[in-house]
Amino acid sequence: MEPLPEIINQLPNFCGHESRVEKVPGVNKPTFLDSTTVKLSQVKSSFGIALHMHQPLIPAGGPNLPTAGIIGNLQYMMEHQHIKDNHNAPAFARCYSRIADFVKDLLETGHHPRVMLDYSGNLLYGLRQMGRGDILENLKKVTVEKPYSRCIEWLGTMWSHAVAPSTPPPDIKLHVQAWQQHFAAIFGWEALARVKGFSPPEMHLPIHPDVCYEYIKTLKECGFRWLMVQEHTVENIDGQRTRNPHIPHLLIAKNSRGEEISMISLIKTKGSDSKLVGHMQPYAEAKGLQRQKLAEKLIPPFVFQIADGENGNVMMNEFPRCFKKAFHEIKASGTISLCGSEYLELLEAEGIDLEKSAPQIQPIGQKKFWDRVDNPSPGAVKKAITDLEKEDSRFHLDMGSWTNNRSWVKGYENVLGPIEKLSALFHQKIDRNPAVNKQSAAYRETLFYLLVSQTSCYRYWGRGRWTDYAKEICRRGTQLLEKKF
Repeated sequence: MEPLPEIINQLPNFCGHESRVEKVPGVNKPTFLDSTTVKLSQVKSSFGIALHMHQPLIPAGGPNLPTAGIIGNLQYMMEHQHIKDNHNAPAFARCYSRIADFVKDLLETGHHPRVMLDYSGNLLYGLRQMGRGDILENLKKVTVEKPYSRCIEWLGTMWSHAVAPSTPPPDIKLHVQAWQQHFAAIFGWEALARVKGFSPPEMHLPIHPDVCYEYIKTLKECGFRWLMVQEHTVENIDGQRTRNPHIPHLLIAKNSRGEEISMISLIKTKGSDSKLVGHMQPYAEAKGLQRQKLAEKLIPPFVFQIADGENGNVMMNEFPRCFKKAFHEIKASGTISLCGSEYLELLEAEGIDLEKSAPQIQPIGQKKFWDRVDNPSPGAVKKAITDLEKEDSRFHLDMGSWTNNRSWVKGYENVLGPIEKLSALFHQKIDRNPAVNKQSAAYRETLFYLLVSQTSCYRYWGRGRWTDYAKEICRRGTQLLEKKF
C-alpha cells in the first residue's frame, strides 16, 4: 500500500484510513520465524523486556491557558529546565533514541539483543512537533532494516495512553486504531504488520465482564494476537492465582450474556519497580529456571517485564550498562532473550496449539461474581457485582492495574465529568451522521482533542494544573464539535 504522510495540517495522521489498517498485508503471517536465529531445542529458559515511553500532550505552548498551543510535555520541559525536575529533559530525549544505538552496536559485534518497545502516540507526535525527527529516524532504522528488525518488537497501545476503566468504552477502539495508523505513517505498513502484541496503559485489564469482553474483541478486530497482562490482575478459572506465570496463558473474557472470547496472554511478573528492568532482573531470574511442561512438551519458560524506559535514575543512568552487560554474556543457547511474538511463534513451530493447550485465566475477582450467577444476563451480573461490593470492601472493578492500591476512577470526578461529556457529544454528533468525512480537518482536530483529553496523566495527578489542562482540552473539543458538526 502507498505510504501515508505522517503529519496533515500540523496534526498527526491518525484517522481516515481505518479500512486500510484493518487490511494490512501479512498481519496473519509469522513475524520472526523467517529471520530468527534461535533454535528452541537449545534454549533452557528465556526472558523478554519491554520499555514503555510516554509524554502527555498539554496546552502549555503559550502564557495563557485558553490560547496556549498543544505541545508535548517533553518540549515544555526542554523550554523550562529551571522548574523542578525539568532539567532531565535532555536525558529523557536521549533515552527515547538510544535503544536503537544499543541494538545496532550489540548486533554488529556478534551479540543477540532483543527488546520490545511501547511508545504512546502522544510521544511520537510530540517528538516530531518539537523538531526531534532524528529520534524517530533512529528508531525507524532498527525497525525496518534487516538484520536489526529481528531484534525489535513494537507493541501496540492506546494512542493517548488512556487507561481502560476511565476511558469511555466507545473511545477505546478510536485510540487503538489511531495508534496503528499513526505508527504506519511513521514506520510504514510492513512495520505495522509486524505489531502483534498489545501493551495496555498502566497494565490495566478491565474486570467488568462486558467491558473486558469488548476490550478483547476490539484488540482482536484490530489484528492483535496477544496481550501483556500483569501477574496480579488475573486468576485461574478456579479463582486461584496463576501457578506458572512463565508460560503462555489463554485469557477468557465472558460477557454478561455468557458469550466468550479469548486471547493469548504473556504475563508480566513482579510489581512496577523500574529497577527490575533497569538491572535486567528478568535475565537473572530466567537463569535459575528450567524447561517446563506444556502440551506434553518441555518448553523454555519466558520471564517477562516492562518498565518506563526513561523515568528515574536507574533507567537513565544504570540501564545502559546492565543491558549491554547482559547481552555480552548471552549466547545463542542456554538462557536467551526473545521478543514476545518470537517466543510464541517458536512454540507453535514445535506443533503446540496455544489456543487449545495454554492454561486458562480470567480477570481477577471474576470467579466471585460468576459463582453467584446461574444463568448469565446483564441483570444477574449487575446484581452479583452490587452485592459483592456491599459485602466486601476490598472488591472493586477498577483494581486490575500495575497496583491494586490505585483506583483510576474514584476521586477523579472533576476530570472524568468533562471527559465523559465530550465523549458523549462526540458520538452524538459523529455516529449519527454517516456523512462525516473522517479524513477532514474538522474530524481530525476534534478526534485529537477527544483522545488527548483521555491521557492517563490527567487522572494520575488529578489536581492542580493537570486538572486545568484536562478541562481546557475538553472545552476546546466541545467548542469545535458544536461549531463544526
